[in-house]
Amino acid sequence: MSVFLGILCSAMALVAAFFFCMATLGLLRFPDVYTRLHAVTKADNLGLGLIAISMALQSENIAIACKILFIWILAMAGSTVGCHLLARLSFRGGQKPWKKT
Repeated sequence: MSVFLGILCSAMALVAAFFFCMATLGLLRFPDVYTRLHAVTKADNLGLGLIAISMALQSENIAIACKILFIWILAMAGSTVGCHLLARLSFRGGQKPWKKT
């Protein structure tokens, strides 16, 4: 592995950590369940994608890289479906959206 690739993967991991921290901040800051779900889902998918791409670049085998990217796609699909189900359950349970959304 070259030095440039190592620096690139490290930078991607740091950016992913930044997105995870921003997701946590959005979870704590936003006023209602719908905006919180939106912030967490988007930022976590992007952070996980950066981690997955970083790991795929470091892998020595193309099959392993494809498996890592496939796991990321499955995690994105699961996160999207889970977020939708939580939002629908909250709406059916009577949780009102924030007035300014």
